[in-house]
Amino acid sequence: MKVLFVGGGSPATIFGIVPLATAVRNAGHQVFMAAPEEMAPVVSRSGLPALSVTPHDIWHYIGSDRAGNPATVPEEPRALMEFIGSWFAHMGADGYASLKEITGNWRPDLVVGGTMSYAAPLTAARLGVPWVLQEWDASEWEWTDDGARRVLEPELRELGLPGIPEPDLRIGVAPPALAPPRPGPVQLMRWTPGNLQSSLEPWMYTRPARKRVCVTAGSRASSDRNLEQLLWLADRLEGPDVEVVIPAPAEIADELRARRPGVLTGWIPLDVLAHTCDALVHHAGGATTLTAVHAGVPQLIIPESKAFMPLAKRLEKLGAALALGPDEATDDEVVRSCRRLLDEPDFRRSAAALGGEMARLPAPADFVPQLEKLAGR
Repeated sequence: MKVLFVGGGSPATIFGIVPLATAVRNAGHQVFMAAPEEMAPVVSRSGLPALSVTPHDIWHYIGSDRAGNPATVPEEPRALMEFIGSWFAHMGADGYASLKEITGNWRPDLVVGGTMSYAAPLTAARLGVPWVLQEWDASEWEWTDDGARRVLEPELRELGLPGIPEPDLRIGVAPPALAPPRPGPVQLMRWTPGNLQSSLEPWMYTRPARKRVCVTAGSRASSDRNLEQLLWLADRLEGPDVEVVIPAPAEIADELRARRPGVLTGWIPLDVLAHTCDALVHHAGGATTLTAVHAGVPQLIIPESKAFMPLAKRLEKLGAALALGPDEATDDEVVRSCRRLLDEPDFRRSAAALGGEMARLPAPADFVPQLEKLAGR
């Protein structure tokens, strides 16, 4: 069986589907993963054959439409979600164009796409093979298809399709208590960390004597935007009873070490580190959120975008997190919320219960026979 996986324009969109792709490959099937050129090294470092299908980075698609006109990010919730769908569709259209040529030489029996990986349904429709949608996180993406449909009108017309095809199988990765609303039937799969690894040092997998707080801005953190905030949080939180660790890309980590010698930072595998933490403070990225759920760690979530607030609020309602909007995340409130997570045991109990619910879901390998059956159809 040949299976084409289609990722998106950020590391999280790759990490989310790597476990299922790896399970299929481990079962003896041929697996390729398509992604924008910028993400191809992330795919290959994850142990999978990479196909580069667009030369542009994610900011190209966020910043302009298909006609090259500058794009403005809207504030209103529905308009924002449609905008997100539109730039994912723009990226998907470029990926689909590249995959036409690629699949002329290497024809998959099945296509698997992550959330909003619109090149996947288009390619599957053109080839006449089944396609599977595997969610890469637990966020709500309502109305994104509405924005995508308008952008993909030329491709849909070419294929004779009235709209974006529904998947033959939809796989969700959120435990039932955390699941977002979905447009159709879904089968649940255990979310498994798929992030890049590195050589480990003992402190990364050993619980310290003090309570440990992990503060991260995610895999796309940029120096000018996040450095001051990370340093400020570390200075305010660290003390005799609290240790702060800052997972960060190499360029951020180098600056952090220069500004604060001795800081625990670097590209630290978050799935390893999370199991040693008492709280995790982050920007509401999907992979970061579910890594914390997987490890049963309470979270302080400060979303960068309103698109991620519903997930943060669902976690807060379950007692596994605290969520602060941009207007609420004052310096004092961030510190106070971190102290609550560390001092109130109910957060740890709720987070552990949610992690246990996730652990009871079927593993990625359990879905391989179903994918084989779909491809054989």
